[in-house]
Amino acid sequence: MAYREFDTPSMSRRALLRGGAWLTAGAALAGAPMGRMAFAREAAADWKNVSAMVQKYVTERKVANMVATLGWGEKEPLYIARGTLALGGTVKADADSLYRIYSMTKPITGMAAMILIDEGRLGLDQPIAELLPAYSNMMVQKTYDGSITDVVPAERPITVRQLLTHTAGLGYNIVQKGPIAAAYTEQGLIPGQVSRLPLPGLGRATAVKGLDVFADRLAKMPLVLQPGSKWSYSVGLDLMGRVIEVASGMKFDEFLRTRIFEPTGMTSTWFTVPESEIGRLTTNYGIMNGSPLPMDPARASIFLDKPPFPFGGAGLVSSPRDYDRFLEMLLGYGVIDGRRVMSEKAVKLGTSDLLPETATTKGTWIEGQGFGAGGRVSDGAYGWGGAAGTVALVSYKVGLRANLMTQYMPSEAYPVHDAFPKAVLEDLAVMQGAKS
Repeated sequence: MAYREFDTPSMSRRALLRGGAWLTAGAALAGAPMGRMAFAREAAADWKNVSAMVQKYVTERKVANMVATLGWGEKEPLYIARGTLALGGTVKADADSLYRIYSMTKPITGMAAMILIDEGRLGLDQPIAELLPAYSNMMVQKTYDGSITDVVPAERPITVRQLLTHTAGLGYNIVQKGPIAAAYTEQGLIPGQVSRLPLPGLGRATAVKGLDVFADRLAKMPLVLQPGSKWSYSVGLDLMGRVIEVASGMKFDEFLRTRIFEPTGMTSTWFTVPESEIGRLTTNYGIMNGSPLPMDPARASIFLDKPPFPFGGAGLVSSPRDYDRFLEMLLGYGVIDGRRVMSEKAVKLGTSDLLPETATTKGTWIEGQGFGAGGRVSDGAYGWGGAAGTVALVSYKVGLRANLMTQYMPSEAYPVHDAFPKAVLEDLAVMQGAKS
């Protein structure tokens, strides 16, 4: 959905940040007749449709750049990169360019939780009130997005599983409407950032400082749904960051650095882009009347500032190379370059369908599919997308890892989240035909 003016509803925070809903290739890949596809074919010529898509978007100046990363098993990935870090710039985008991955942060937070579950420091069905007592007596809106004073007691406790799968009944200021959305904003429960610029339609609300403060204030808000009753995109993975802190005894961002980023070899993934790396950061664009306008210029990016707290749901900046390493680790069931980062059991559980039996997905973004630790699950595929046009997945069924990086908002301005998986599928079908 392309928006026409910066102050139209489609340029709202809701439209800008909900990009995580637009994945995956899972269902399509799962249905592809791959059989026992050999993994030897890696040349760019084998990815004609992906290459054509990347070329088209950049040539038509819909985006400044686009980088597709595709890898088989443990093999080195292929990068298909076009464009420059900013429109009119001279620095070409490549595997080490930096992108705002927004909701692609969620699978990383999910896997951090799985590490603690595997180590026995968290339980999948453990009530979070055992770690965060403020969540002991939660109240729930009688009417979804209705009054925040007309409430009833929660019928069951919020659990770790529910946080990981967006079934805890928590709200999201980019999803909710009415009094609850206003209350989230008033209390600074804003787990994301877009720009330093005063862009119409984005608002200038200030987020609370500190993950502990975020968790405490969130506990005072009524839930929008009964815990465990329905899938509803939420701040669950942001609250999960605080649960990880308490369970591990470490700051959330430090836990990610020491337990995932460093052992996986992810040297370019941060909540704050270091000053020394500004030259690699892309510019993020807002699409107005079908044309990209800079909304977060690289050298004045809000991602150069320390965030109010580490947003476990939408806060990371990463590179195509780094995110591919995360995917390779998952595809290797916790092992990369011969080093074990997570247990095989933890990866298998985290990439499986963890939805509570009591929760429905009817009428939601994931209807008919499953949900794991921070990402969608569909017949052997796991992954999620981001609000600025990024998308990533692993397919255990065909042994493939894939991610696409570009920068524009809102994500539905262009059909990238659908077009990339479609192009991947078309190329896989050609490869399968060539092998048969």
